[in-house]
Amino acid sequence: MDPSASSSSSKKKPVAIITIGMAGAGKSTFVQRINSYLHSQDPPAPPYILNLDPAVTHVPFEANIDIRDTVNYPEVMKQYNLGPNGGILTALNLFTTKFDQVLGLVEKRAEEVDYVILDTPGQIEIFTWSASGAIITDAVASSLPTVVAYIIDTPRTTAPATFMSNMLYACSILYKTKLPFILVFNKTDVQPHEFALEWMHDFELFQAALASHSGTHDSEGEPTYMNSLMNSMSLVLDEFYKHLKAVGVSSMTGDGIKEFFDAVEASREEYEKEYLPELERARAQREKTLQAAKEDSMNRLMKDLEIDRAKNPHGALADRWDPENEGEDEDDGNINIVDRSKSLVIVMTPTPAGQVSSVKGCVPSLIIVC
Repeated sequence: MDPSASSSSSKKKPVAIITIGMAGAGKSTFVQRINSYLHSQDPPAPPYILNLDPAVTHVPFEANIDIRDTVNYPEVMKQYNLGPNGGILTALNLFTTKFDQVLGLVEKRAEEVDYVILDTPGQIEIFTWSASGAIITDAVASSLPTVVAYIIDTPRTTAPATFMSNMLYACSILYKTKLPFILVFNKTDVQPHEFALEWMHDFELFQAALASHSGTHDSEGEPTYMNSLMNSMSLVLDEFYKHLKAVGVSSMTGDGIKEFFDAVEASREEYEKEYLPELERARAQREKTLQAAKEDSMNRLMKDLEIDRAKNPHGALADRWDPENEGEDEDDGNINIVDRSKSLVIVMTPTPAGQVSSVKGCVPSLIIVC
């Protein structure tokens, strides 16, 4: 056996880390910090970073693939008459149509990197509840061990109601993605996260904190509806907390970053043992359903053709393919997603068919037809 082949086959796949969180939770700063941490290792282990936020004006890290190099967000809003959130969603949809190229570039670098990091849009619902976000998540999880890092703004979570809202959202994302999940309590330099861990591990402490919070009782001294609801939800989520990893980090000082990567490596093993078989089963089921739908569609088409030929036998003779009259196929390969560090960048700007759009804000400047 070739020793080089053996070492190549034993190389672990890089772990994909999908960072998700509410606006202002510090996702981009967190990505910058873990990027800096990996660069500081001996030897350095630079990650492969994807920026999926088309509306951000500045990111504190150098992304290998940046959606802004492919989709012109202001032009999308202008051409489709959209608001800010609709523009982000449409830009992400356009980018997703080329995500097979993104996976191809990532796979080419799989032997060189240990981590692939995805920074998602600040508006959390745009990624977590959109079709494009689901497609990207499923595509990455089908190719690489994948972990979801849910970033929480710790100082804003000290109120029991806000804490419960974050936990419910985290729970919904966990069951939607069905991937290993890490709660990242960010900004611990401002507010330590121990209180949150205590609330997660002892629901009685959370109920005590909830009872002491103002506005939890009505004028007659009875618990309010929201107070009763959150008490009940804390009991429901008790099982959810048992299977959840949680770490506290400071994106400003770097505290807790090592513990975060320890949790990521533990999640890799969890992915390979528990999540990967389920993903493969779900993929096989989807392929089986798709194949059945294709066969059903083809059968109905053949029946329609037989009926048509029986009614109009001479019409079928005129319906012939003539290679000489065949026009040139439209070339869809003129828009490519590329690694910024290795190639030129092409920007996809929506324009009326046949018109040429000049690309601005891109070095070097290119002209494309969309």
